[in-house]
Amino acid sequence: MNEGRRATAREIARGHLAAGDPLGWFEALYSRAGRDASIIPWADLSPNPSVFAWLDGHGAEGSGRSALDVGCGLGDDAEELARRGFATTAFDVSEAAIAWCRSRFARSRVNYVVADLLRPPAEWQGGFDFVLESYTLQVLPPRIRQEAIRRIAAFVAPHGTLLLVARGREPVDPEGEMPWPLTRDEIRVFQDFGLRELGFEDYMDDEDPPVRRFRVAYRAEG
Repeated sequence: MNEGRRATAREIARGHLAAGDPLGWFEALYSRAGRDASIIPWADLSPNPSVFAWLDGHGAEGSGRSALDVGCGLGDDAEELARRGFATTAFDVSEAAIAWCRSRFARSRVNYVVADLLRPPAEWQGGFDFVLESYTLQVLPPRIRQEAIRRIAAFVAPHGTLLLVARGREPVDPEGEMPWPLTRDEIRVFQDFGLRELGFEDYMDDEDPPVRRFRVAYRAEG
């Protein structure tokens, strides 16, 4: 994300957070963008390489399996999951974002849904073989992260997989400004909700300048 895009997003987020509305700023940001993706800090208009390098490295097959993309933004990751054969549902709290996805991918096989992570459809509980959480928790204020983690963990079907990709930091590092990097202790909370850690990676990505990332895979117990 360049600093100009970050500044706009942070300005909008601060106003909504001050008003006690931790999720409303997403709709405000997408609406302000007016279909100009250069305004959206996380919109690369291509699949996240950290996600799909993991899928390639683990031979993850989509055929006959369901997937859920949490906080799908403009839909590039969801479309790649569908291309790989997953029956994919993708959701975002922003109606403008979902309308944008449907416009970008008019013939998509992805089921794009407007939904609130903190109040998701009941039928999604335990409903997906593969759940992707990429860059969503890091743009949620820390006070609601544990509830968000609980909801995400509940989406994973028995023996299903969750893949998390997020900015990372040490507990002694400052929280900084949005996007707020996660600590490993925050991420470990997934294990409190029935998930078993399969692998944890701490690495610098290829951005300029490089960004520290955590990539963590979990398996739901049967």
